[in-house]
Amino acid sequence: MSAQAGKHLAMYNFGLHVAAYESSAVEGFRLREAANFEAAARAHGFIGRSGYAGEQGSFCWGEQVFPRFIRGSGFASAPSSLSLWADIEALMAFSYSGVHADALKHARHWNVRQSWPPLVLWWVDAGAVPQWRDGAERLEYLHDHGASAAAFTFKQPFGPDGNSVEVDRRRVKDIAALNAQGQSDLLAHVLALKV
Repeated sequence: MSAQAGKHLAMYNFGLHVAAYESSAVEGFRLREAANFEAAARAHGFIGRSGYAGEQGSFCWGEQVFPRFIRGSGFASAPSSLSLWADIEALMAFSYSGVHADALKHARHWNVRQSWPPLVLWWVDAGAVPQWRDGAERLEYLHDHGASAAAFTFKQPFGPDGNSVEVDRRRVKDIAALNAQGQSDLLAHVLALKV
């Protein structure tokens, strides 16, 4: 299922670290963060991502807010990202291969076990920029109501027309192979990092 003209896929994810961002317990996450952002920027089908308040060179897509799952955690902020992609296959290829796959492999060391969906996907008009609030609200909606055209996951995807779709797994593999060609230096770097 390739992208329909005039639509982009928005992705928001949210988690909680096992300790403060600056702590040694999540050093492996910190060490990989810049490489993950660079891998996304080089990935086929990547449109853009929100920066964070105070981050140089990246525009923040509205005030960063968090879903209700942060309550009681003791944290005022938490690891989350907001990005735009050409389609589901492009995002899936980035997420589950290469540099980002290495981070996912080790995430259990840095993040608490979640009782909420790790991410939410939804379609936006090309040229529209989702806000952090949109992502937090849609993640809560997905948790409360399950997958729908308004808020879905890789396991239960919907197309830009609002109908459920099947992910084109062959295309995901092809895109992952394309990404690997342009990210070998980043992958070698992260594979040498401590967990």
